[in-house]
Amino acid sequence: MPDTLRVTALDAVHRALGATMTDFAGWSMPLRYGSERAEHEAVRTAAGLFDLSHMGEITVLGEDAGALLDFALVGRLSALKVGRARYTMICAENGGILDDLIVYRLAEAEFLVVANAGNAERVLTALTERAAGFAAEVRDDRDAYALLAVQGPAAAGVLARLTDADLPGLRYYAGLPGTVAGRPALIARTGYTGEDGFELFVAPADAAPLWAALTEAGAAEGLVPCGLACRDTLRLEAGMPLYGHELTERTTPFDAGLGRVVKFDKPGDFVGRAALERAAERAASAPPRVLVGLVAAERRVPRAGYPVVDAAGSVIGEVTSGAPSPTLGRPVAMAYVDATHAEPGTAGVAVDIRGKAAPHEVVALPFYTRQR
Repeated sequence: MPDTLRVTALDAVHRALGATMTDFAGWSMPLRYGSERAEHEAVRTAAGLFDLSHMGEITVLGEDAGALLDFALVGRLSALKVGRARYTMICAENGGILDDLIVYRLAEAEFLVVANAGNAERVLTALTERAAGFAAEVRDDRDAYALLAVQGPAAAGVLARLTDADLPGLRYYAGLPGTVAGRPALIARTGYTGEDGFELFVAPADAAPLWAALTEAGAAEGLVPCGLACRDTLRLEAGMPLYGHELTERTTPFDAGLGRVVKFDKPGDFVGRAALERAAERAASAPPRVLVGLVAAERRVPRAGYPVVDAAGSVIGEVTSGAPSPTLGRPVAMAYVDATHAEPGTAGVAVDIRGKAAPHEVVALPFYTRQR
């Protein structure tokens, strides 16, 4: 593995656990610790512990912090209440998605922007450039945080053993400062698995002791360490988009069926507004392609980039993500397909897997929704 890969504060822990490591967006990250299926099922039935310290944290602060984010991003972040979080996107002038983000409002004049690892540098650059004229500071805090996640139906019970924070009162997409195992943390009820869970932003020096404490607290609940491989199958089952797959610079939020994150009613202009207005009109009238779910009728696995074809063999779309689904027991995929073939139950849809048409059923996303 190249020496240039960055490592998280938990690198030694992962290696001691025998993790299979992989290069992910320039970071050495755990892919799996043993069976990715077992890790996936643990998150669905008990709890999983993830190291997400490769994510990119950017702080925006100052009296114009909210106004800057309103201008720089597609959402209305100035309306976000302190202690709440919001899923949003940063787009180019042409409406193409530069990254999808979660933004936390930590104080009246302070926000934490969390970017995907592979896009963190360009998000930082874009926010810095777009800050011109605003009384706000954009600060690179990627080295200030380690990020751990506890996900699964037992997550709240595990975390409750280590904190006196009001977890029952912490709503989805909210965050509060507190302590976990005696370590200061931003405790956020967010995640990327389709399950209930928490993400814990802590100082890098506290990451290893906190991992150990969570492991011990979760032992009786069946908590296991989880790598990026099962995180991908979990988010796929939950119909959650992945940048570079469902979301790219060539797609707008409306192309991805996520136009709801674009807030045209906010005051003032924002980057990409004109292009996004046109994209909204296209999506409302005659969208060229629609993001759908596909469930395989057999065992062959559709993968990103495979063509989607109709009964005549004509290409009608392309798979963006695909994998075996441990929960459904069959391979599943997300794909952009022509609008004429996007209705759930559409007949004659197949994926060209190495030259052979594998029948698939068109379904609405997500594939899996947890019981509440």
